[in-house]
Amino acid sequence: MKFIDRLDRKIGRYAIPNLTIYLIAGQSFFYLMYMTGKLDRMATYFSAGLFLSGEWWRVFTIPFDPPRSSLIFTLIAWYFFYMLGSTLEEHWGAFRYNAYLVLGCLITFAASFLIPEYPVSNAFLAGSVFLAFATLFPEFQILLFFVLPVRIKWLALLTWLGYAYQVIVGGWPSRIMVMAAIANYLIFFANDIYLNLRHGKRQITKKVGGLQFREKELVHKCTTCGITGKTHPDMDFRYCPKCNGQYGYCRDHIFSHEHKK
Repeated sequence: MKFIDRLDRKIGRYAIPNLTIYLIAGQSFFYLMYMTGKLDRMATYFSAGLFLSGEWWRVFTIPFDPPRSSLIFTLIAWYFFYMLGSTLEEHWGAFRYNAYLVLGCLITFAASFLIPEYPVSNAFLAGSVFLAFATLFPEFQILLFFVLPVRIKWLALLTWLGYAYQVIVGGWPSRIMVMAAIANYLIFFANDIYLNLRHGKRQITKKVGGLQFREKELVHKCTTCGITGKTHPDMDFRYCPKCNGQYGYCRDHIFSHEHKK
């Protein structure tokens, strides 16, 4: 993205390196506070209704809202998020990775005003990070449940199917949050998707054209009797050097035909 590249040159020095570690540290703090009963679980929820009622500070809790699951699954989620986020930052650079997450938070924040009373989490934002990683490294292999090796592109396909299912049969809150996550992803990858589709279409056209050319080249036809290499695969065909043009003949007529002038 040229716009992001220009911003990187101008304000890239203000990017936060190792942002994934800070996000996990913040989520770990709040998760520990919930586990020990020192903080109510609703403390880091965000909703547009609460924001408009004066609790403006909740806008800063969106990226620090911890997973809502057991400790073991939360630890796995943090490990997975660290692996994805740190790899994206190394590939993109700190500024572009920061921009991707900030844009996701801003879109989530804006989308929440369509469903002001619905508590918004960062689960779909984390999903957009996963889709970005899978797009850049589709052949990357992980051990599902630490046992089953799976290429990440297949997990991404399941994620897309899950998003499609929620858009089709889910409620409006889920639909809006899915669209927010997809919007963040598409802003960064729309041009790459377009180029890949265009390149793929060219390759298909090239292959089809090549097959048609080879088929045309390999199918011989006798100018006299009309038989071809397809109808008579055991027949030998030759081109007559005395004919004016590319005229082919079977072995029965190569010496007995009338030359084309």
